[in-house]
Amino acid sequence: MKRLLLIGILIISAAVFAFGECSDADKKTLEAFDRAWGQAGVNGDRNALMNIYADDYMGLGAMTGKTQTIEDTMKAFEEEKANPQLAAPTTHDNYMIACTPNTATITHRNIVTVKTGTGGKEETFWTRSVHFLEKRAGKWQVVSNAGGGGLDDYAILAYIEQDWNNAIKNRDTDWMEKNFAADFSDVSSSTGRLMNKKQSIDDARSDKSVYDAVDTQNMNIRIDGNMAVVTGIFHLKGRDDKGQPVDRRLQFTDTYIRRDGRWQVWASQGTNVTK
Repeated sequence: MKRLLLIGILIISAAVFAFGECSDADKKTLEAFDRAWGQAGVNGDRNALMNIYADDYMGLGAMTGKTQTIEDTMKAFEEEKANPQLAAPTTHDNYMIACTPNTATITHRNIVTVKTGTGGKEETFWTRSVHFLEKRAGKWQVVSNAGGGGLDDYAILAYIEQDWNNAIKNRDTDWMEKNFAADFSDVSSSTGRLMNKKQSIDDARSDKSVYDAVDTQNMNIRIDGNMAVVTGIFHLKGRDDKGQPVDRRLQFTDTYIRRDGRWQVWASQGTNVTK
């Protein structure tokens, strides 16, 4: 079940961490490199791509080398330039980066937005990329790429849980407005109060706590058709509105429903776990 997703993530994670930990500065440099690479493709910058790809680059899957990969990118650029309606804006997030002084692995999610149908309705799709880099003559170059694969429902739900954590930490109530179903319900882990979507978002908006860490452990995902249940341990650490330490663990159950072509949070409930 959910193991299909998490085993995949663990395999990628194991491969990443096998290279060793990067400093924050290293990670920022590599993320900037990755974003510049993506922008070079969007801009059709052949010269930049020639420097980004190593001469012995080999893309996994299609097994294409440097020349063919760049030609394919330029072809896509020219097609989108001639037909702007074909463009599919893509953003990248959820970076996992590790490196040694001369090798690096970059994993991230891709969010692709396309317009479908005669009405031009926007739809969002997710893929995951894994890039392998080496530092040659003092500069990073891409030596292989295993990206582009679409995410299955297990991966999508796991990412939604991670996005939700980030929304709580960053007080991003806009994310909650978008991803909570209209008939969402929430049982407060603090008071036991049953709240609807508006009440739950208002409660999050009024919370003055500052969280240093918001993460999920022992996540399990079950899917049956257009319904899904995610369970796990939710961890909050920081300070409350009075500056007092907060360190809570909740055993949670989140229920999802697929509506309008996407997963939405339908219900949530958490119970405090004593240490």
